[in-house]
Amino acid sequence: MPNRIARLATLGVLALSASPALAHTGAGAAVSFMDGFGHPLGGLDHVLAMVCVGLWAGFTGGRATWAYPLAFIAFMAVGGLLGIADIGLPAVETGIALSVVVLGAALAFGLKLPAALGAALVAAFAVFHGHAHGAEMAAGANAAGYAAGFMVATGLLHGLGIALSPRALPRLPVVAARAAGGAVALAGISLLVL
Repeated sequence: MPNRIARLATLGVLALSASPALAHTGAGAAVSFMDGFGHPLGGLDHVLAMVCVGLWAGFTGGRATWAYPLAFIAFMAVGGLLGIADIGLPAVETGIALSVVVLGAALAFGLKLPAALGAALVAAFAVFHGHAHGAEMAAGANAAGYAAGFMVATGLLHGLGIALSPRALPRLPVVAARAAGGAVALAGISLLVL
């Protein structure tokens, strides 16, 4: 029995350490504002996490409404700089998929953290998203324009999440937001295992 558990644990670690290409086709060089803008929109993993940040921020309310999205964007920029500079970050795709699971679960379970703690959580995940965006930029491209593009798109996805939150849409039942969070978490789990 212990040998079986050790084998399953090893298999689990190996499965989670793989970094599959989940989000993007790699077609064309990423060089402009529009390329940067399109990068978050081109991957379901990015869209789910970023909309979920907005939903969770709106659901939590108060300072979280602005702190979560701003922390995500700021630390995504840090991750983007790491990716642009070709500074490796381990398990980027796994970190992105885990962000989908954790952010979806936070929404599903109605987790309400102090704004600073929730912002720190989304900031940690944002570094992985930013690294993925930055690593896609073509050598010699306009880094400022490309980064501005993925930051603007991310802000819009956060805004969409906030706009769809129960606080913004009082007629939307809280159960709908929690169900959406559960669906996002399940999607994240599928990203981890596929």
